[in-house]
Amino acid sequence: QVQLVESGGGLVQAGGSLRLSCAASGSTFGINDMGWYRQAPGKQRELVARISSDGSTNYADSVKGRFTIARDNAKKTVYLQMNSLKPDDTGVYYCNFEVVRWSLKYDYWGQGMQVTVSS
Repeated sequence: QVQLVESGGGLVQAGGSLRLSCAASGSTFGINDMGWYRQAPGKQRELVARISSDGSTNYADSVKGRFTIARDNAKKTVYLQMNSLKPDDTGVYYCNFEVVRWSLKYDYWGQGMQVTVSS
């Protein structure tokens, strides 16, 4: 089992910045991709950013140029630097780790944390 612990969420004014972190513990062998998702009230969970084991990244169009995802493999941690925040960025943010073991993929999720951007 992999446990994910998130930190860094909170309340910020529009135009401000936040840095989210998500650290894995437990049986962390085989961590592959890491990512951040968010869910706004009344909407489905959506991909925000993802980073593969080779460092390649992809972002939702709505956050390109404002958010940066990074990973520290030694610390088994993924980060999301969020700049120029907008009220539309408000939601519950979840980290996701993909683990591959013996050709089987497993998804692990953080508990979710609130990010609120006030106008």
